[in-house]
Amino acid sequence: MTVRTHQRPNGRRGSLAARLLGAQTLVLLAGAATSYVVASVVAPGTFHTHLQRAGVGHTAAETIHVERAFNDSLLIALGVALVTSVLMALGVTAYFTRRVQRSTAAVAESAADIASGQYGARVPSPGLGSEFDLLATTINELAERLGDVETTRRRILADLAHEMRTPLASIGAHLEAVEDGVRELDETTLAVLHSGTRRLQRLAEDISAVSQAEEGRLESRPVPTLAGTLLESAAATARDAFDAKGVELLVDADTVAGPVLVDPQRMAQVLGNLLDNALRHTPPGGTVKLTVGQPDGRWVELEVADTGEGIDPAHLPHVFERFYRADPARALSRGGSGIGLTISRALVEAHGGRLSASSEGLGEGATFTVRLPVA
Repeated sequence: MTVRTHQRPNGRRGSLAARLLGAQTLVLLAGAATSYVVASVVAPGTFHTHLQRAGVGHTAAETIHVERAFNDSLLIALGVALVTSVLMALGVTAYFTRRVQRSTAAVAESAADIASGQYGARVPSPGLGSEFDLLATTINELAERLGDVETTRRRILADLAHEMRTPLASIGAHLEAVEDGVRELDETTLAVLHSGTRRLQRLAEDISAVSQAEEGRLESRPVPTLAGTLLESAAATARDAFDAKGVELLVDADTVAGPVLVDPQRMAQVLGNLLDNALRHTPPGGTVKLTVGQPDGRWVELEVADTGEGIDPAHLPHVFERFYRADPARALSRGGSGIGLTISRALVEAHGGRLSASSEGLGEGATFTVRLPVA
């Protein structure tokens, strides 16, 4: 196994500001030296030529003195000007490099904090231009995404540990009873063991699905699909289970509604979870009805309405929370993983829609509405 560690770079190669200052110094000195050499080579000859063309009468000694005076004054003035310019440019460069150093150091520090797991850290705006602002914004968005992933991971681990206790305890208790000779390994015991393992398997699959959905990592292939087709397909898949329990399943997909842009498999998963939830909470002799409607030109609504137990108004705001159960004892006995509605909501929202629940109260049934944008 490879262990990765984050190390801060050493200072052997120098900071960015020091290297910028050094590079700028070399550029300024090279420019000043070049200007001085060129002026000292070109200016005397040019002056001598113009002096001869002027035709001013001078003795040879006077001409030499005039040319020397010109050369000396030119080179002295040029030297002072170049030294002054270099010093002023170095001062401006030093100020700019210090500012760059402070800004980049703040970015590096915040990025190092994020890399070490402090996802609440944020990179301040360096104030060095749009490119650096974009870099800071990108790092901050990455930190927020990592923080959300970490929060999801911790919640899922805690929820998973909590939810696994019951089936594991049941499996362990029956295995110990068989080992101690208290129970026989008969069909009843095997059924309990198989039920516990199936629940653990479904729990693992649902945990994986909900984490991927909430983090936006679920693969989907949206295509224009008729809403009525989605309902009829979901009803056909679930009908055997409804017939076995004696619950009537009705489909009203005759309403003309525009197509929706969805992944049919993901939407089948949503409707399957809603039908499974309705079946668990509807007693034999009850009814579950699937309907489609289009309240306006922008949205299509799919409804799953049952005549079952209903939902207390106090519990309605929490029904889509992971592992939330209004009656834990009854919910556990029915074999649900506790996150089917959470997965459904995440999938619907990933399609740009909304999933809501309504109920008149206990004993009045419940209605779950999937609202999807028209393709």
